[in-house]
Amino acid sequence: MARRTRAEMEETRLQLLAAGRQAFSEHGYASTSMDELTAQAGFTRGALYHHFGDKKGLLQAVVEQIDAEMDARLHAISSSAEDAWEGFCARCRAYLEMALEPEIQRIVLRDAKSVLGGASPESQRHCIGSMQNLIQHLIQQGTVAKVDPQALAALIYGSLAEAAFWIADGEDGNSRLAQSTAALDLLLLGLQSK
Repeated sequence: MARRTRAEMEETRLQLLAAGRQAFSEHGYASTSMDELTAQAGFTRGALYHHFGDKKGLLQAVVEQIDAEMDARLHAISSSAEDAWEGFCARCRAYLEMALEPEIQRIVLRDAKSVLGGASPESQRHCIGSMQNLIQHLIQQGTVAKVDPQALAALIYGSLAEAAFWIADGEDGNSRLAQSTAALDLLLLGLQSK
């Protein structure tokens, strides 16, 4: 049997990742069969185990991929805004709005929370660090009151994450989004320098 090249191995990994993402999105983690997933992707369970360890490892990889896409979208929102404060506020609101997107809702906010316990510590540190940089800039501008930017970033990140879980958890997601956005706007108003 011929050895596979690195490019072929990476292609296999990407195909399994795409198949897992589609299956988790359509059926949820609990209802996704690894035998069906690998058969549909044209691979064996051995390939899945080689690349991801197990079904939980595949879910973790899918969540990391979606997290990276969400982060890129949020970064684009804040970095393209003409006003740094408005960009920061729009970024926070967009995060809450993502809780209504079916794929994010099912995989990141429901399955990842129940199976993996939520976002990985690395993902949380990255999100808090990114937010901390934005807050530091807003403090230097005089837009946000002087406070420890890391503490404020952790507080806002935690609030947004919990609100997103709450939005995703109910049948009345649009109503919960409106309520969360109103609460967020009040919270953000309190951050501004007087």
